[in-house]
Amino acid sequence: MIKLLRKIHYVFSLFSILFFFILFWPIYVLGTKNPKNYSFVNKIRTLHSFLCTAVVGIFFKFSFEKELDKNQTYIYCANHTSNLDIIIFCLLAKGRYHFMGKEELMKNPVLGIFFRTIDIAVSRESKISAFRAFKKAGENLEKGMSLIIFPEGRIDNAYPPILQEFKNGPFRLAIEKNIPIVPVSVINIWQIMWDDGMKFGTRPGIGDIYVHEPILTTILAEDSADALKEEVFKKINSKLQK
Repeated sequence: MIKLLRKIHYVFSLFSILFFFILFWPIYVLGTKNPKNYSFVNKIRTLHSFLCTAVVGIFFKFSFEKELDKNQTYIYCANHTSNLDIIIFCLLAKGRYHFMGKEELMKNPVLGIFFRTIDIAVSRESKISAFRAFKKAGENLEKGMSLIIFPEGRIDNAYPPILQEFKNGPFRLAIEKNIPIVPVSVINIWQIMWDDGMKFGTRPGIGDIYVHEPILTTILAEDSADALKEEVFKKINSKLQK
C-alpha cells in the first residue's frame, strides 16, 4: 500500500512540475534569450520551485552556520542524491546563479531550456568538454554569477546514499578565481525522492539542508585544491553521518 501511495505521489509530483513549467514557459523562452534577464529568470525559477513542491507537500528547512551575503558570488558544493537538489538550490541561491550538470540535461523537457542557455552542460567522458565548461564557469563567476555544482559528478547507485569521491574542478576554480566555497549538506532528501523518484516513488515531507560557513579561498595557493576538496568533503559528510 505504501509503495502504491508513493507511486501515486510521484506521478502527481511530475504533473506539478510540468504544469508550472508550462505556465512559466513563455517567460523562460523570452528571458533566456538575453543574459541581462538571467536574474529575473532565476527569480521565476525560485517561484516555480516553491510552487511545484509546495503543492505536493514537499518543503525545505535551511539551517545556516553563518548568514550568507546576498551580494557575494559563491561556488555552492553539495552532495547529490535526488532531482530535488536542483529545486533546493533554486530556493537557496540568490541573484544571478547558474548550475553545472551532465550533458544529458540539455535534452530534459524541463531543464533543457536552462542548460542550453543559463546553465552549463558538461560531458562526463570528455576532458575537452570539462575544460570548456569550467572555462565558461570561470567567466560567469567573474561576471558575478554564482556557480552551483555537485562535485560527486552524478547520483550514485548506492541506496541509502553514500558520499562519493569529489572531482577536482570546482576547487581549482574557486582558488583560481578567489571565490568562496559554500559546502551544503543535503541531509534527508533521498528519503523523499531518491534519484528521479521512478524506482521508489516519492512522498511529502520536509527536507533538511545544512548550509555550512563559506570557506574563503583568497589566501590559498594554487596547489591547495586537494586540501580544499578534502575539507569540503569532510564538512558535507559530517552532517550526513548524523
